[in-house]
Amino acid sequence: MMYLKRMFPVTIVLLLAMAVAACGSSTSTTTGSSSTPAPTATAATTPSPSALVQTATATVKGQSQTILTDAQGKTLYYFTPDTATTSACTSACAQTWPPLLFTGSGAPTSATTLPGKLTAQTTANGNQVAYNGHFLYTYGGDTAAGQTTGEGLFGKWFVATTNLK
Repeated sequence: MMYLKRMFPVTIVLLLAMAVAACGSSTSTTTGSSSTPAPTATAATTPSPSALVQTATATVKGQSQTILTDAQGKTLYYFTPDTATTSACTSACAQTWPPLLFTGSGAPTSATTLPGKLTAQTTANGNQVAYNGHFLYTYGGDTAAGQTTGEGLFGKWFVATTNLK
């Protein structure tokens, strides 16, 4: 029993270290003519006839908020290091934080009227969906619809709400 009590904090520290490493920026260089394909993220994709984004009510920081979700009801997040034109979460980071990708034509749609604007822009991840200029992601740590366990992680990941500016 004492062994388990000592190993629990060590396990938590290791998991956090792995998550931080996965969310760090990545750079790669290639030399010669060989190229290695980047890992493929398991991204949330939906064909254009369906609404790609939905809304739901969830508790965020102890308050009930209207949040954005994917078509399966999983919470959508934004990453503060992203810019309006570049996704900072790619490769290993995108494995933990799959980007919301759009595969249809035209603009992504929402099941409800949103006060902001949904767009899609080509990034290193593919044709990524943005809300009011913030690229959207799901979080691998959320195992069910409505969970918001990624909120505030590393001070860089936040739940996308309908009032996101």
